[in-house]
Amino acid sequence: MITFADVGGMEDVKEQIRLKIIHPFQHPELYAAYGKRAGGGVLLYGAPGCGKTHIARATAGELGSSFLWIGLEDVLSMVFAESEQNLHELFEQARRSAPCVVFFDEVDALGARRSDLRTSPGRQLINQFLAELDGVATENEGILFLAATNAPWHVDDAFRRPGRFDRVVFVPPPDRDARREVLRIHLEGRLQEEIDLTRLADRTKEYSGADLQSIVDVAVEAKLASAMRDGVPRPLTTDDLLAAARKRKPTTAEWFQTARNYALHANQAGSYDAVLEYLGRR
Repeated sequence: MITFADVGGMEDVKEQIRLKIIHPFQHPELYAAYGKRAGGGVLLYGAPGCGKTHIARATAGELGSSFLWIGLEDVLSMVFAESEQNLHELFEQARRSAPCVVFFDEVDALGARRSDLRTSPGRQLINQFLAELDGVATENEGILFLAATNAPWHVDDAFRRPGRFDRVVFVPPPDRDARREVLRIHLEGRLQEEIDLTRLADRTKEYSGADLQSIVDVAVEAKLASAMRDGVPRPLTTDDLLAAARKRKPTTAEWFQTARNYALHANQAGSYDAVLEYLGRR
């Protein structure tokens, strides 16, 4: 089980999760003194491959709780009303496993804006989702909710009301320290010389965690091709990884272009201010 100690960087994201989810759960009496109680959830958003699922698992590790990952394939069905039943059964599983961190991946597909939906089954699934989050039929005590999306602008506004996913947290690409850690993890157990992780981290600004993994994979494939040709396995070097990085551009650029448009023109509630702040610091 991983904890925040296994997540490189992302200190602001960790702190927001601590304040919203971890501390109220661990110190209910302190929060009760200020009229606050555990409840609600955190919606993580950002470019693909930047560690949203990883930090959700680490949240469960921090609490020593169960972890329930819910993806589209766990819920959606072509059979009428079966999707709603699937969702209800998953919530019931979480209630039986409490304390439990429930993580909804690609929540924009499960909780799309109802104004964008043309068919009633999609609307019924969203209504079921909201009812389960509110604990209309059963209490959700001991259940902590996290969700992730690459497109928060497609999530129905009702999901952001108090008691639901009322904290929206931007997950940026890994910072310099986090890039070092991600590269170190992906290089573990591989034949290598001493790698200059700092130099690599400096070269890979704006790269997602998935991009960094891809760089390691590209470098390894080149070494394997060489070993097959020469019959001699040679260790990975810093230059090998730098050469691989030159072949890969960060995949986050396209996402930031879209996010910037929403942050500038559809940000009345200030939900995407963090994107503009990040872009201003680059």
